[in-house]
Amino acid sequence: MKDTLRVVIVTGISGAGRRTAAHVLEDIGWYVVDNVPPPLVAAVVNECIAQGVTRLALGIDARSAGSFDRLPAMFQALSEQGIKPEVCFLEASDQAIVRRQESNRRPLPLQGEGTLLEGIARERALLATLRISADVTFDTSELTANQLALRVNQLFGSDTSAHTAVLLMSFGFKNGVPLDADMVFDARFLPNPYWVPELRPLTGLAPAVRDYVMVLPPAKAFLEQLEGLLAITRPGYLHEGKRVAVVAIGCTGGQHRSVVLVEQLAARLRQGAVTVSVLHRDVSRG
Repeated sequence: MKDTLRVVIVTGISGAGRRTAAHVLEDIGWYVVDNVPPPLVAAVVNECIAQGVTRLALGIDARSAGSFDRLPAMFQALSEQGIKPEVCFLEASDQAIVRRQESNRRPLPLQGEGTLLEGIARERALLATLRISADVTFDTSELTANQLALRVNQLFGSDTSAHTAVLLMSFGFKNGVPLDADMVFDARFLPNPYWVPELRPLTGLAPAVRDYVMVLPPAKAFLEQLEGLLAITRPGYLHEGKRVAVVAIGCTGGQHRSVVLVEQLAARLRQGAVTVSVLHRDVSRG
């Protein structure tokens, strides 16, 4: 039946991890069709319905630039079939894309005889409509392939339609704020374990650092308030069809305070039967 088919369109800037996301989807049981021209999407969907496919991921990117003017017709055709595809958009900073493309020595689809930056700019302009309409956006500038896989797996690895799961992310402000977070909180109001010589080489995963942070009354009060805020916002996210809420907590380097608070908040939420996963974005930077 049509209403049993879940469709996600995986798109984004070349070099931002679209292929990695597609491979993860395939590994967790999605039927993946890559580089689908928009005019052919309806036919692919019909065939998958006929074959009993229930989860379909379609890769659409700059390689189909010549048929992007058919995107409105594609979405209209799917809507007439009773299907509202989710758009998963992957993006990254120009610097991150240049670094990745130079390492694999492959030109961008729209680069032509120009520079990498010119190719990136053309792709951003081409994909602007899909970016605006995206249901979920992953900024992979500071993510490793494994960290991206974790995020894709959490969002698409199981049916979370009955509730909104939570991804808790620690990060360092000096490495940039995660642009795809739904909520961002600052842990720099707490004393920094970095300035304690015996704690400096450790991370927030070490019991000594955890105890240093959690003995502070403001840390406990902060977690209580944040837990209460999530109790208020999660039903709203669910009503809006959001499957995963990304909550980011940052400190200076993403090594100590934010890591402790994320781990402690995750433990609290799990006690309340909330589906939680944890990502420490910068903990391995040292």
